[in-house]
Amino acid sequence: MSRSAQWPEDIDLAALRRAGWRPAPFRQFIVKVHARCNLACDYCYVYTMADQSWRSRPKVMSTAVHTRVCERIAEHARAHGLAGVSVVLHGGEPLLAGTGAVERTAELLRALLPTGTDLSLSVQTNGILLDRPMLSALRRHGYRVGVSLDGDAVGNDRHRRFADGRGSYAQVRAGLDLLTGAEFGDMFAGLLCTVDLANDPVGTYEALLSFAPPMIDLLLPHGNWSSPPPGRPPTHATPYADWLVAVFDRWYDAPRRETGIRLFEEIIHLLFGGPGRSESVGLSPYVTAVVDTDGAVEQVDTLKSAYPGAPATGRNVDTDAFDAALWHPAVVARQLGPAALSDQCGRCDVVRTCGGGCFPHRYRSGSGFRNPSVYCVDLYRLIGHVHRRLSADLRVPAVHSVE
Repeated sequence: MSRSAQWPEDIDLAALRRAGWRPAPFRQFIVKVHARCNLACDYCYVYTMADQSWRSRPKVMSTAVHTRVCERIAEHARAHGLAGVSVVLHGGEPLLAGTGAVERTAELLRALLPTGTDLSLSVQTNGILLDRPMLSALRRHGYRVGVSLDGDAVGNDRHRRFADGRGSYAQVRAGLDLLTGAEFGDMFAGLLCTVDLANDPVGTYEALLSFAPPMIDLLLPHGNWSSPPPGRPPTHATPYADWLVAVFDRWYDAPRRETGIRLFEEIIHLLFGGPGRSESVGLSPYVTAVVDTDGAVEQVDTLKSAYPGAPATGRNVDTDAFDAALWHPAVVARQLGPAALSDQCGRCDVVRTCGGGCFPHRYRSGSGFRNPSVYCVDLYRLIGHVHRRLSADLRVPAVHSVE
């Protein structure tokens, strides 16, 4: 049985065109050079959730597709006069593609991008394959390296395990020790940690802090109204906010700045009236495209947590420019700001800061994505807490706090 249309699939694109609305160009490109992983994390949105399209895609991006991706990125930069583009190698585990993919990406893009377009290169890895030859190749071509780690050995190995059940912490730590040492330390972009309510929040933060990361990304587990995240009760309880508030207070009360925490810094930036710079909070247009190993152009791949085919745009770099994907209804919806939010969000006093939360977290089967985040009450409490702490020290615009 085919699935009926859900918002924003039925958005009136023609009306938007007539009104003169135009999408913002993509500025970040996530390139999936390898579609398999050497870990079997039980919460992975690529392999364990609703969309299982990875099974039918090539394991590795071919040289021909890789070249075409780089050509399309350069074409997009030229067409829109972009001052800079960001390219992130991703997977699966991107380093399984070897140093050749690292080198080819950098060399092609630098040869193809218009003069004057800055190129930012990075790789998001689980850290297992961070040895000296790999790091030397990454350094040689100007990459920054982000690593996924969920805290100390116990916290990390609860979910981030090999297929045979072994924990990954020891191998990740070995890679991080090399990355953060004197030889390669300036390449370290930071740590990405998925929040686990079973882990002590302050202990998790301090375990991550021991690697001296320049930035920490704390990610809420992917889920939605039809497939709720673990421990997210159908009540007004706020377990995820409680966890994050404990980390915020430890971070905010430190006598000196120990590291950045992206979610907290984004909320503070937004509370002071700044524009959004993240998909997690705020209302700024989302300008990221994902390219899978077969050349398919997709939206953010965390949408795989919603339903089969949710990230698809129907476009492929072999036949389509990136501009064609800009008019996909869901890409448009993520650039419409307040007009894309639910009525409940529109009435909320923290909507300019929250922005409705992360788009995939708004999904409900039957109605689509025009709903508040499944983390709505958590976000409301967290934003209120941050505002209260700031207000005690600084003048910030008024916002209702639930505390």
